[in-house]
Amino acid sequence: MNSQILRPVTSQSKARLYANVNLNKNQEYYDYENLKIDWGHQENYEVLRKIGRGKYADIFAGINIVSNEKVVIKALKPIKKQKIRREIKILRCLQGSCSIPRIFDVIEDKPSKTISLILEYFENQEYKTLMKQLTDFEVRYYMYELLKTLDYAHSHGIMHRDIKPNNIMIDHSQRKLALIDWGLSEFYVPGTPYHCRVGTRYYKAPELLFNYQYYDYSLDMWAFGTVFAGIIFQKEPFFHGHDNLDQIVKIIRVLGTETLRSYIDKFDLEIEPQLEEAVGLYPKRGWNKFIDPERKELAGPEAIDLLSHILRYDHEQRTLPSEAMRHEYFEPVREMWKQVKAGVLSYDSESSEYKTGRILIDNPITY
Repeated sequence: MNSQILRPVTSQSKARLYANVNLNKNQEYYDYENLKIDWGHQENYEVLRKIGRGKYADIFAGINIVSNEKVVIKALKPIKKQKIRREIKILRCLQGSCSIPRIFDVIEDKPSKTISLILEYFENQEYKTLMKQLTDFEVRYYMYELLKTLDYAHSHGIMHRDIKPNNIMIDHSQRKLALIDWGLSEFYVPGTPYHCRVGTRYYKAPELLFNYQYYDYSLDMWAFGTVFAGIIFQKEPFFHGHDNLDQIVKIIRVLGTETLRSYIDKFDLEIEPQLEEAVGLYPKRGWNKFIDPERKELAGPEAIDLLSHILRYDHEQRTLPSEAMRHEYFEPVREMWKQVKAGVLSYDSESSEYKTGRILIDNPITY
């Protein structure tokens, strides 16, 4: 991050946790503008097949022909070198998590000047299909793993800023989750105005839609909440707006108008006349109205309570990852890890007890 940006200024909002991580680091930790890229050898890698595409990159499965190891080749479209350096720097800062892809190399195709990141390969199941198959315990498990990953990133002073199903890799056969695509991520410093053209519309937090620049890690929790709502209510995406204005309206029709007015007043947000007309007066809808009768076990009282503490207009009031992980909704998952650590339960992804979590709920261990 540009060292000039790191001068704290008076801010209307500040993260409750991990606010000063980058202020307490040496400049080298966050200074991506002066990052020196050590270029790898393009001939060491071979493309196998295309596996994805996005606004800023095409994604390929590949192989390191020297080590015979599978890799992901993220071929970046023409973008500013500063953005490339930022992604490289952030990935290097986050290398301690098994749920965040390691960056192995950076290469450049000289004729086309295409820069590619060589990343750790993760297996993945198709999200919409998997979402309909997960048991209640498996949903809790994967959401807990995602929260652990977010807390890890936030504790390192980094906001992801693009949480969505396409960026959540789940290898269901191994019960592994990975959070990918850190191209829009950024180092957080209180008092810094950030641009709001980040994230994907369906998962954009209200502060982004209202162009509030002094946001923090809590915008990742809004996106987490929309993903969580999509799973437990079997409706993906949960907020399906056709444009940013319609996205706000879709949110208002669920959360209501009353707390929106309080949020607008608290942060002195500017409302466009077009939005003012569209807002109207909407009561807050009960989450129980969205429960899918065929998968009602996914949206029990604990799940609803957790969701109600996450999907809030006011980002200062949202439950953060480390707080959410202590919620009663995740007690079966925490109990599982206790049993694994104690050697009572084997971490066997093929066991029926593991898949359902039944051994954890019906046969809890008292500590």
